[in-house]
Amino acid sequence: MTELIEKAKKLQAASKTLSLVSTKAKNEALAFLADQLLQKKEFLLQENAKDIEKGKQQGLSASLLDRLLLTDERIDQIVEGVRQLIKLPDPIGEIIEEWDRPNGLSIQSIRVPLGVIGMVYEARPNVTVDAASLCLKAGNAVLLRGSTSALNSNKALVQVMQNALAQTAIPADAVQLLEDTSHETASQMFKLNKYLDVLIPRGGAGLIQNVIENATVPVLETGVGNCHIFIDQSAQKDMAINIVLNAKLQRPSVCNAAETVLIHENWPYTADLMEALYEKDVELRGDERLTARFSFIKPATQQDWEVEFLAPILAVRLVEDVKEAVSHIDQYGTKHSEAIITEDTQNVNLFFQAVDAAVLYHNASTRFTDGEQFGYGAEIGISTQKLHARGPMGLKAITTTKALIRGTGQIRE
Repeated sequence: MTELIEKAKKLQAASKTLSLVSTKAKNEALAFLADQLLQKKEFLLQENAKDIEKGKQQGLSASLLDRLLLTDERIDQIVEGVRQLIKLPDPIGEIIEEWDRPNGLSIQSIRVPLGVIGMVYEARPNVTVDAASLCLKAGNAVLLRGSTSALNSNKALVQVMQNALAQTAIPADAVQLLEDTSHETASQMFKLNKYLDVLIPRGGAGLIQNVIENATVPVLETGVGNCHIFIDQSAQKDMAINIVLNAKLQRPSVCNAAETVLIHENWPYTADLMEALYEKDVELRGDERLTARFSFIKPATQQDWEVEFLAPILAVRLVEDVKEAVSHIDQYGTKHSEAIITEDTQNVNLFFQAVDAAVLYHNASTRFTDGEQFGYGAEIGISTQKLHARGPMGLKAITTTKALIRGTGQIRE
């Protein structure tokens, strides 16, 4: 508990200073931080290799090891995310709306930092930098609680960031890593209302549910991604195949990868799609009609329609029309990202109106549900809830509002 409270106190103090730092100074600090991450790349890769080796010894799955892995290219992408943030407008101080009242009061609603954000996440060390840089740009201090599997990587990343910030206007204490990854300390963090303004869980269903059920600190909920693609009868063959292959295989271990493909029973290219997936070593689990037709498709269980595989596994099913596809998504979807491939405008409109999800696509891969792809720079998570923020959460999602009221001596009668 000592480490948690000590770091929480540092964060609270740092957040007061950070809220007064100018946009120019924040951007200069982030630019220096990005440069230092690149300069320390070899150190970061060495520390990450320790986590990878430990993970292999512990028998972590290929998908978890992929999430844990840092490479030259991934560090470059992390740094590019920070540099994109620098180019984005600072949300702090933005006037959201303003109006005058008949009594002469002038009212403004402006955007301000949330304060101190607690970030709870698993495996992926890129989240350490994404979350920290987003929080800093939006004027927030951040307490990072990663998983034991990524501890060496996270300690190295935070060390580099703190050393960099110490030479800037942003206090180095504005970024803290909770190195005690025990469940007991995590539970205490979830109830740290005195110091934390909000918690953001990012990871598997178990972690997210644990935070939601046990936290007294307000939670900005991110969600798992049981993402669907519906191929309508009019879908173009090459477009549909390319989108499905990309959505499933471009990076199978992430939450915006497709997990189920629903196919109109009269689409003429079902065999071409199944064979293309089979040739790419995708394990297919299908309904009775598909398993009867293709020997390489395994029978799908009830669980196969519900889970986030995070691997080269895909559930496939034939449906009668767009309405049956919507019904399936309504039953099994996680309100993350859903796609329709069609040339029928009427069906697009129906799909967009009827499906309840944070992000909907027409003729595009679900892999675009990402802060960088949305133009937000990095992202702090993808919200599947409906309050405060939904979809990829960029800078504005980690701010709140303040009303400024200017008068000339008014009193209320």
